[in-house]
Amino acid sequence: MTGSADCRSTAAGDAARDRLAEVPAAAGSELLEHAAIVAKMLRESESEIVAELSSVITRGIDQLDLDPKMVELLEASVHGNVSTIIHVLANDIPIEHLQPATAAVEYALRLAQRDVPSNFLVRAYHLGQNSMLRHCYRKVEELDLDSEASMALTRHISDLVFGYIEWITLYVFEAYEDERRRWLGVQGNVQSAAIYTFLGSSDADERAFERETGYRLDRRHLALVLWSSDDDARELVVLTRTARDLASQLGGGGTPIVTAIDRSTVWTWIPLAARDNAAEPSEMAGRITAPAGVRVAYGLPGRGGQGFRRSHAQAQSAYSVATTPGSSTGQVIGFGDRGVAVVSLLAQDLDSTRAWVHEVLGALAADTPNAATLRETLSVYFATKESYLHTAERLNLHRNTVKYRVGKALAEVPAERDRLDLALALTVCEFLGTTVLDR
Repeated sequence: MTGSADCRSTAAGDAARDRLAEVPAAAGSELLEHAAIVAKMLRESESEIVAELSSVITRGIDQLDLDPKMVELLEASVHGNVSTIIHVLANDIPIEHLQPATAAVEYALRLAQRDVPSNFLVRAYHLGQNSMLRHCYRKVEELDLDSEASMALTRHISDLVFGYIEWITLYVFEAYEDERRRWLGVQGNVQSAAIYTFLGSSDADERAFERETGYRLDRRHLALVLWSSDDDARELVVLTRTARDLASQLGGGGTPIVTAIDRSTVWTWIPLAARDNAAEPSEMAGRITAPAGVRVAYGLPGRGGQGFRRSHAQAQSAYSVATTPGSSTGQVIGFGDRGVAVVSLLAQDLDSTRAWVHEVLGALAADTPNAATLRETLSVYFATKESYLHTAERLNLHRNTVKYRVGKALAEVPAERDRLDLALALTVCEFLGTTVLDR
């Protein structure tokens, strides 16, 4: 998190401490020893606890932002909070001595920047609290203490977790509110609010949108998502400038509309000239260039208000593929690129997709160099209409080598798998990488 974010969250921390509920009273030495044992047990299964809590939160709040980058940050936030609770439990640290996990505050700031309602943030903490307490109570049961000691330890853990959640919730809520006020002051919010409203409703008033944004809808549009891994606020300037440069290169239909989503992401719509064949998918990829460190996802050109929304939804789908952990996509990705549309749908349920890839590819789904080589060869073989010669030319291999690899690859997959399923599973591995492979 940047220094400016630290400064903004300091006031939030002071306010949270001022309003902090009564800290649990000091516990006896035997009770603290039992608490430390529970903490050790929790530490041993920390990764599983974090995965479960993250899943509970994302399943429990339908409207939560499920952008892959946000999901990754949510998991980091959950990990930070779980680790802190375990640390407090193990070492009897007073809550008023704590500092919040960096990822927890950053997640709150990103939600504020993306206009996600604050009640979703608060609810996420309560869902996480309930799941965490269940894990703690199970560990207490495993200690097999007498009823009095077990009840005392349960009360101690409950007080500690409730106290921590109240403190961190107040802290991140204040940070959220501070950031929301700051972000609203920085952005052109009449325009940003109009864009969110229009995207969120299929029957939104097009004329009202045009009045508020100055952007005409009665033409073709190309939507793009630009993002950077660098969270420095200066990156917004680079992203916005890149969006406008791309509008000059690709457009010809007028001034683009650009809005910042957070410190490292912008959305833009480029109005296209009425007759511009170069705006078609087959021509687009070669025309989109961006500075180092800036990545671009784009949709298909669409006309009118519906085209404005649809192109954006497609750009978001391509973005979701590119930002899935383990994805091997390049700097620029388009919804119209081979396989992207289908893979973007499969990326919405990675657990099911991972299981399906394993069922289809068998041993080829292993995360090993040998399996990767066989997957690449078989994928090109299918793409060249099962031509050994063309596969050899594309991979710069001898034809016999290709024939050997294809035979070996097909021997690794379950019997009688449909060629279409095989080709699609290989494409999923190509785009989503280690996320869908067996580790």
